[in-house]
Amino acid sequence: MDEADWLAARFEEQRAHLRAVAYRMLGSLAEADDAVQNSWLRLSRADTAGVDNLAGWLTTVVARESLKMLRSRRHRREEPLAEVAAEQASGGGDADAGDPEAAVLMADSVGPALMVVLDTLGPAERLAFVLHDIFAVPFDDIGPILDRSPVAARQLASRARRRVQGATPPRQVDLARQRQVVDAFLTALREGDFEQLVAVLDPDVVLRDDSSQLPPGAASIMRGARDVGAYALNFSRSAEFVEPALVDGAVGLAIVPQGRLFGALGFTFTGDKITEIDMIADPEHLRRVDLAALGE
Repeated sequence: MDEADWLAARFEEQRAHLRAVAYRMLGSLAEADDAVQNSWLRLSRADTAGVDNLAGWLTTVVARESLKMLRSRRHRREEPLAEVAAEQASGGGDADAGDPEAAVLMADSVGPALMVVLDTLGPAERLAFVLHDIFAVPFDDIGPILDRSPVAARQLASRARRRVQGATPPRQVDLARQRQVVDAFLTALREGDFEQLVAVLDPDVVLRDDSSQLPPGAASIMRGARDVGAYALNFSRSAEFVEPALVDGAVGLAIVPQGRLFGALGFTFTGDKITEIDMIADPEHLRRVDLAALGE
């Protein structure tokens, strides 16, 4: 067996592992396959004479390829939140029904809520968390991939871990009741029905809007059901791009025009009324929000 055949055989031994790493980094089997193929091209052109741990070397390469792909799409989402949840719940999407390996990846994957949370992390945070917490890659190896120290890589993973651990809402929260209220709000918004919109708002409801036109850290504040309802109706034409989601553990709304996460609405409830609305559009604020897909 010549060197090229030997490398090809060793690569095939690692393909399933590399695909799993790339999938958890990218959340798409099609993109994972692209990252793996790019890794093979790198291997076929590289001088591996001094590589003692080929599996580790390939894991680093596929991680770098995935990181490049994540950074290239940082300001867009390939799929709306609802589609992510539906794909993972059904085992559909990129997975080919005749591909056993794809089916295993889907079945063994992190759940749809966590995939959405991972997608709100920065590329560096996501890589550090996935490689260390899911694949047990040491921080001494993760740091160079990110051009950071092992200590900095550890901090990135720790920050991501806190976000992930906050993705599961408390059990005592009545999500079904909240969902009914939010669905009524969204229906009224889409239909431009002012009176129905006001009906789900507490008379003293407070709305805070942190839109990018405002100074950093500032938020426009509005009070009263009729004023808040009138303000909300300004966005009725954009409501087709809004989908229910978990926002900081409560039912809220995610704004996903053309599949890109653009903003979120967080709600506070008292009974069947919305008492507070946080309109979150500032990128830094949005990055700190615990966001998760909401099943039907």
